[in-house]
This record gives sequence, structure tokens and C-alpha cells, in this order.
Amino acid sequence: MSDPQFFPLATSLSFGEVAAISGAALPEGADAARMITGAAALEAAGPSDLAYMDNPKYTDALAATGAGLCLVSSRFAMRVPAGTTALVSNTPYHAFARVLARFFPTALKPGSMFGSQGVAPGAFVHATAVLEAGVTVDPGAVIGPGAEIGAGTVVGSHAVIGPQVRIGRDCAIGSGSTLQSTLIGNRVIIHPGVRIGQDGFGFAMSPKGHMKVPQIGRVIIQDDVEIGANTCIDRGASRDTVIGEGTKIDNLVQIGHNVVIGRHCVIVSQVGIAGSSTLEDFVVLGGQVGLAGHLTIGMGAQVAAQSGVAGDVPRGARYGGYPAQPALSWARESALLKSLVAKRGKTSDRSDV
Repeated sequence: MSDPQFFPLATSLSFGEVAAISGAALPEGADAARMITGAAALEAAGPSDLAYMDNPKYTDALAATGAGLCLVSSRFAMRVPAGTTALVSNTPYHAFARVLARFFPTALKPGSMFGSQGVAPGAFVHATAVLEAGVTVDPGAVIGPGAEIGAGTVVGSHAVIGPQVRIGRDCAIGSGSTLQSTLIGNRVIIHPGVRIGQDGFGFAMSPKGHMKVPQIGRVIIQDDVEIGANTCIDRGASRDTVIGEGTKIDNLVQIGHNVVIGRHCVIVSQVGIAGSSTLEDFVVLGGQVGLAGHLTIGMGAQVAAQSGVAGDVPRGARYGGYPAQPALSWARESALLKSLVAKRGKTSDRSDV
């Protein structure tokens, strides 16, 4: 069986070019013309590879690396082995990401699964849909009536773009995703299997049964948002569901109707956000966080993984636990509970004597 190259190297870079892209300076005496032809983890890197290190857990791997060039912070520079050139950066991970994007640009967002350009055979584009020049539509994709798609956007195989949906330029719409009642900005990445704009979970409940409430809002997704695979975002009921500029959403996230998410938020896998809650700018929600409805999470707040949030969270706060509370209180409560359990265990042991 052949070994396929899923992400082919786009270019080679000299030490000098890597330094310029990363924003770091080469050490005195380094060969600026020496070439780097790839990137690898510390333990797998060879003389023509770039690696990086910014976590003390990998100090031993750094000391043993065979990389030709390694991005490190100043605190680890002295641990770089003699055969490797240290490229010191205040933010080695960010610097590595910039160089990696130059090496492997096709890994930045989903591309055509058919390896084609334009509308592929087997795609279904309604006669009233408007596609700017440079749009790629893979086989099996469906573009509904009145939809508009901007230049440079790729629509993956079996994706469904509903009637009147608007998609900006240079977007990636992953295979098997469905979009309806949605307005999308530029440079948005939607991974495979995402569902956007389906009706929210809205019912007028009574002892005689539950009446479905029509959901007549939209989903608005601003520029530079990324949405992970199999995430679901419900359209608004009486107002719009909004995802703010630059926000990054992981796989398997549920966002209910009327939710408003601010700019540059980070929402990790398996988070559930109930309807009509608001996340202000730069909020971070760890994995499996659950938010009740009609809450406000203040600007810059962070909520630890697996927390259950039942009330508003102030700006800049750090919360955790179930129910969620200020992180310091949560830590003290956990420590006290652990201490009480340990004491009870010792008492039980003595009573058995």
C-alpha cells in the first residue's frame, strides 16, 4: 500500500525566511541560507525539519531532538542540543503556526473533496442561485433558490445550502453540512456535518400537550468564525442567533435559539448553550460546560470544563464546578471535601479495630 501525502509541502524555507515569518532573530553564526523542508514533533524531527517547544513536560524531548531548527522561548533555549539551531520567540507556538501555514496552506481549511474547481458534475445549483466567479461546488452539493455565494468559497460534497442563504467570500463549507436561514460573513470555516439554522427547541407546554412555536429568526455568523464538525446552531425564535467575529467553536457543540456570542470567544467540544443566553467578547468555555438559558457570561470570563452554569458570570471571572462558582471557592470546597472524606476514612479504620 502506498503512503499518501495528504498535505503536500507547498514550499521550502531557509532559516532566514523562517526567522522572518516567525518574527524571531537567528542566533549569531547561524547559516541563514540553510533550508528547512518540513515540520515535525520534537521526537520525530530530522535535520531538515522545524520543531517547537513551549511546555516543560517536553524538556527531555527537546534535549534529544534531531530537528535542524527549533522555536523555543528564552527559558528553554539553553536546553536545545548542539546539532539544533534555537530560534527564540516569546510565543513559540504562535510562531510555529505561522510557519506551518506557509508550509501547508491546504491544511488551514477544508478544500474540494473532488479536487476540482467550479461547479462539478453531479452538483445541483438552482437556476436563481448566484455564485460569484471562483466558487467551487463539489458533487452532490445542493444550492437552493436565491442563495448567494461569494468568490473563493468551497462547498463540499453533499452540503446543502438552503433558499436565500448568504455566504461570503473565501469560506469553506464542509461536506455533509446543512445551512438554512443563515447569513455568513467572509473567511468562515464550517467543518463537515455542521447543522446551522434549523428551528430551535421551542414549545408552549401544557398538561394537554406541547404546542410547537414557529422559529422565525435567523443565524448570523460574522467574519473569521470557525465551527467544528457536527456542531448544531439553531436559528432564532423571535430574534437572531449571532456568532461574533473571530469566534472559534469546537466539534459537537449545541447552541440554542436566540443565543448571542460575542467576538473572539472560544467554545470547546460538547458545550451546550441553552436559548437566549449571551456570551460577551473573549469568553472561554471549557469542554462539556452546560449553560442554562437567559444567562449573561461577561467579557473575558472563563468557565472550567464540565461546569454547570445556572447564573450570570461577571466580566473577567474564573468559574468552575457544579453548580459553577468562583474558581477559588470551588478549589477550597473541593479541598475541604477531600479532607473530610480522608478523615472519615481514618475514623472508620479505627472503629474496625
